[in-house]
Amino acid sequence: MLTGMHVAVIGGDARQLEIIKMLIEQDAKITLIGFEQLDHAFTGAAKEKVTDADFSDMDAIILPVAGTNNEGQVDTIFSNEKVVLTEELLKQTPEHCTIYSGISNPYLDKMTAGAKRNLVKLFSRDDVAIYNSIPTVEGTIMMAIQHTDFTIHGSNVIILGLGRVGMSVARAFASLGAKVKVGARKSEHIARITEMGLTPFHLDDFDSVVKDVDICINTIPALIVKASIISKMPSHTLIIDIASKPGGTDFRYAEKRGIKALLAPSLPGIVAPKTAGQILAGVLSQLLEQDLKNRKG
Repeated sequence: MLTGMHVAVIGGDARQLEIIKMLIEQDAKITLIGFEQLDHAFTGAAKEKVTDADFSDMDAIILPVAGTNNEGQVDTIFSNEKVVLTEELLKQTPEHCTIYSGISNPYLDKMTAGAKRNLVKLFSRDDVAIYNSIPTVEGTIMMAIQHTDFTIHGSNVIILGLGRVGMSVARAFASLGAKVKVGARKSEHIARITEMGLTPFHLDDFDSVVKDVDICINTIPALIVKASIISKMPSHTLIIDIASKPGGTDFRYAEKRGIKALLAPSLPGIVAPKTAGQILAGVLSQLLEQDLKNRKG
């Protein structure tokens, strides 16, 4: 139970609704910022504007999966209010206040460090990333079906990266009958791709394997699908970039070349917000309870 704990949920999408439900069930005191257009009335949760909220007794702040942008603005699909999180606001919170976000960026890292507040990046946890890969895979399959006129079965699919999401995507497309090649750099990843019965290649050799690719799926948050690579792809190739913003694809050149390239960094929140929200809520419940227990000694 989170009785006596004050938690602020700032912005976000439908995934945050599951987190709010969990906080209510756990008896936390809840402040909602960036939710004034939300029709659902959560009993015991107070809606506030960021300029009116009292940060002085907040024990935890929960941000959306994306955290903030590089100017500190928080996405708020349930509000027209521009919500900007600043170091000055964080300094108003108690010293023990913890900030929870899915991922981070230089602004959020610098701001929390300047305010001397602990930042927990949920997607750095293996459990969250692996659970979250399930709706990500389903969303990627959905996009592949919607934006092609051929079956996944028998198609040539390239997956870039064998992280926790890349592995799940590669396994799913292979199980649907695609001929899957996976690009990686680490020798242990090359070995794992081989063990999975898929075709590995080193990312340095990326340009040599794209001449017959039908679907290219990128999971690497760095510019990897460059113009020089796209220029060698067939014109019918579909690029699905599921890395965090801004992705790893030269979208400008892809459009110029006439190749469809889609950036989809938040698929779980689009295709399965309830499940994705429950995954985050479950982990947050454990972390918040442990935090409360530690403070009580």
